[in-house]
Amino acid sequence: MRISIKRAYEDASRTDGYRVLVDRIWPRGRSRKDLAVSDWVKDIAPSDRLRKWFGHDPARWQAFQYRYQQELASPEQLDRLHSLLVNAGRGPLTLVYGAKDTEHNQAVVLRQVLLRMSEH
Repeated sequence: MRISIKRAYEDASRTDGYRVLVDRIWPRGRSRKDLAVSDWVKDIAPSDRLRKWFGHDPARWQAFQYRYQQELASPEQLDRLHSLLVNAGRGPLTLVYGAKDTEHNQAVVLRQVLLRMSEH
């Protein structure tokens, strides 16, 4: 399965497949048409507490990854993750996020978790 990540400020592409916004907050200045997302799964995003603590500080990246993976390990979150994979089917899945930092954001962690799940 191909799972990609893409900033909300990049144009959608036909090759994106099933596009899902994975932020708790809608990206500023982007309309639903601009994003061209199939779904908005805000509950899969990091908790407000974790998001605010992280603040996209690269020095907190390792701890953020660990803490977010712990949040994603709950039964409710595992159900949401499984639903994402099912909804994407055998086609590509694109996780859409709004952060400016392309290397230190929740979509990077979420992609890793989903890839591990899709291998089993």
